[in-house]
Amino acid sequence: MNFNKKTVRDIDVRGKKVLIRCDFNTPIDENGHLTDERRIQGALPTLRYLITSGAAVIVVSHLGRPKGQVNPKYTLAPVAKRLAELLKLPVSLAQDVIGPDADRLCAEIQPGQIVMLENVRFHKEEEKNDPVFSQKLASYADVYVNDAFGTSHRAHSSTAGVAAYLPAVCGFLIEKEISVIGKALTNPARPFVAITGGAKVSDKIGVVNALIDQCDTVIIGGAMSYTFLRALSGRLGTSPCELDKLDLASDILVRAMEENVRLALPEDLVATETFAADAQPHIVPSRQVPDNMGGMDMGPKTIEKFKKYLKDAGTVVWNGPLGVFEFEQFATSTREIARAVAESGAVSIIGGGDSAAAIEQLGFSDRVTHISTGGGASLELIEGKELPGIACLMDSDE
Repeated sequence: MNFNKKTVRDIDVRGKKVLIRCDFNTPIDENGHLTDERRIQGALPTLRYLITSGAAVIVVSHLGRPKGQVNPKYTLAPVAKRLAELLKLPVSLAQDVIGPDADRLCAEIQPGQIVMLENVRFHKEEEKNDPVFSQKLASYADVYVNDAFGTSHRAHSSTAGVAAYLPAVCGFLIEKEISVIGKALTNPARPFVAITGGAKVSDKIGVVNALIDQCDTVIIGGAMSYTFLRALSGRLGTSPCELDKLDLASDILVRAMEENVRLALPEDLVATETFAADAQPHIVPSRQVPDNMGGMDMGPKTIEKFKKYLKDAGTVVWNGPLGVFEFEQFATSTREIARAVAESGAVSIIGGGDSAAAIEQLGFSDRVTHISTGGGASLELIEGKELPGIACLMDSDE
């Protein structure tokens, strides 16, 4: 995929109406309060740039999964309210997406003003990338800006469809994502170390295979490591294993050996008899877990081994927690590896989702190079897949 895309800096937006796709899919509590506004904060630089450059800004986003139906539970009203507070500007929320209220507000909007359309997923046509719906959205504006990296791996009307009808560029958030991740993938500082964790091998087969092609060391931890350990004839007790993926795990282990890539697995685990925050922990060899126990975290030997690989790394890509980090007692390996990444001095990219939450929760977010705003999108980028919401943007002249 071409990582050199035109940005909002490359076009003149003064006096123009700009349709911008943001990712404001933020958690909201039962009282309508945002419990995590990182995604809104991430969009502010592009929005401020457009406003100060004299554009009239029309914001499009989704929230939750309303399944193509209007559902007040998923209204963007709390997001519009908070965005207005952060920008210190009024944000007019249309009562619909392509209906009469959106028509009126988008017709009347002036440079320096902001209109937000209601949840774009209230229309089933959005996720179908319906061309008629895309064309109607595009008719509101002169220029399209995509700054929603977290949804760019989906070919929806508001992420890719509108680009067929308008000049299309990226915002600063996507610019940073593709420049940082793109550089790490095309010209990484070495040694290049990848850390993959999380629950399932099946979710990350393509990513692990892509990383073997690029990395010097691939560390596999978390619950997905249990399937690899089982493939090596390990006894894993009640630890979750994908038995139908054992052959696949074996193939990956052989491939890493053939490519001369170090594939590092846990040597010891923290295991318990029950899955609970206060369960009694036992340190056990990773391939000899008692029948009545299951893995909850990486053990101390494993942590030290993994930290050694990170000490001299030039580039680190990390996706997925290494234990049940939501339970404090079993967050040790995730915390210690986060600390090692932060202290490594490497170019460090945290691939969204749970690993991003863990880094922030553990207080290391200001000590890594980049925390991706899109878990699925960053994984597909690492895997070498083309992201429709970025491929549709105009290529840079450089």
